[in-house]
Amino acid sequence: MSVIHHPHHTEKLNKVSRLRLAIILTGCGMLVEFAGGLLSRSLALLSDAGHMLTHLFALGMSYFAILLSLRPVTKKRTWGFYRAEVLAAFVNGFVLIFVALYLIYEALQRFINPRPIAILEMLVVALIGLAVNGISTFLLASMVKGDLNIRSAFFHELGDMASSIAIVASGLIIFYTKNYVVDPLVAVFICGLIVIWAIRLIAESANILLEATPRHLDIDELVRAIEDSIPEIHEMHHVHAWTIASSMYALTCHIVIEDCHVSKANEILDKVNGLLREKFHIGHTNIQFECLIKKP
Repeated sequence: MSVIHHPHHTEKLNKVSRLRLAIILTGCGMLVEFAGGLLSRSLALLSDAGHMLTHLFALGMSYFAILLSLRPVTKKRTWGFYRAEVLAAFVNGFVLIFVALYLIYEALQRFINPRPIAILEMLVVALIGLAVNGISTFLLASMVKGDLNIRSAFFHELGDMASSIAIVASGLIIFYTKNYVVDPLVAVFICGLIVIWAIRLIAESANILLEATPRHLDIDELVRAIEDSIPEIHEMHHVHAWTIASSMYALTCHIVIEDCHVSKANEILDKVNGLLREKFHIGHTNIQFECLIKKP
């Protein structure tokens, strides 16, 4: 059995190292915010520490999902563990929604019953949390494109950074105006954005798990491109395309050609695979040739 080698193996190792560093930074930031929340009596900081705890869990899931995807394929798992990262992204999406709903609940509680807090201590700790989240977000930002798993981890970090910004901004406003209503209002707005991101993430990962056609592909356009570009092909049908994992696409189809030698069929196959790879980014194909039946 031939072994499939993913061309981005080195890139995945880089993702592992960056995720590991993000996990360490997030864990340290969580401990600082928890201690600062107790000292300043800030519910916002304590809530954000809990928020960071859930994100620490999410980053850990993403980290171990990539480690699983790097394991070699076996006869029982011929695609390896690539789908593990998609499954992690799917679960992370729901975690994001639950975190956002919890923060909305906490914001409403603070809106109804505002409590005095130590503003200066809150601001210092919030700035530290913002710096940690900013660094972690920067570490993941360059790897977001084309990877659902990293994107889910990035959204978690982005949500944490947005929360830290909101805490800093609301702390400054409270310090100068004594208006405690600003903090819960900003928190609700941020949570609304997180819910929107999470729903999109769940929908995209669910489409992959259900083996839907990749978003960037139009099957009719693909068939026309193949039939128009390669004159030896009379018809292309029974086309199925799906996503194995982030930026890893597969396709099966039947292609009708004239009766010819195997060497000629291989030439046609090379042309088809080349076009699919260059124009549609499809790297894994299973193509079955059919002989054209001429009517008498």
